[in-house]
Amino acid sequence: MGVSLISGAVRSIWDGLDFTYILSILLGLIPSLLCITLHELSHGYVAYRLGDNTAKERGRLTLNPLKHLDVMGLLMMLVFHVGWAKPVPVNMYKFKNPKRGMAVTALAGPVSNFLIAIVFLFIFGALYLPLSASKAGMYVLSMLQLTAYMSLGLGIFNLIPLPPLDGSKVLFSVLSDDGYYKLMRYEKYGMLLMLVLVSTGVIGRPLSRAIDFVYDGLVPIAQLALNTVYRLFYI
Repeated sequence: MGVSLISGAVRSIWDGLDFTYILSILLGLIPSLLCITLHELSHGYVAYRLGDNTAKERGRLTLNPLKHLDVMGLLMMLVFHVGWAKPVPVNMYKFKNPKRGMAVTALAGPVSNFLIAIVFLFIFGALYLPLSASKAGMYVLSMLQLTAYMSLGLGIFNLIPLPPLDGSKVLFSVLSDDGYYKLMRYEKYGMLLMLVLVSTGVIGRPLSRAIDFVYDGLVPIAQLALNTVYRLFYI
């Protein structure tokens, strides 16, 4: 009797699972890791080129996603399609112009995400005709499309001018030195605030609209790639 009840409970839970949603989460794992890895690598590389070797010394100039992973940020990426990674360490005092160096380094992450979105939308369009004929191919196309969308989400989210997001470092670079350093003291509280704002929908809805707007503006890139492949191979 006990085994039967347990078996029935397990079957009930199993039948109630939304596997479409679970599959979408799993399909988002690789795009999430790719987006956050290249985002943080871009920060570290630009900082290195500007004279700060802190990220390199800490082993952060790497494509290994585990080096950049923040579990909560990854979960946010999978659920809300916006999130964060473990921040790359930067020593602004190694830059010739500390505030300008921080601004350029901060912008490198979102810029890389916009470039990723453009590249993956182009690949999506180029591969659409050959891959859309099979179910496995459609999964690949879904992952390509999701990578572009999530990358845009990460880039736009990080442009919000609240610490510790990248946009705050760009905004603060135009402030006086005293104002800049005062605001940066509150950086550790900013992520908690952002987590609340996104999860409650206060900023989530307008952020989603902004991502959709930019994504729709970039869709013609995929159409251009599709048309090019069609003219070259299908006519």
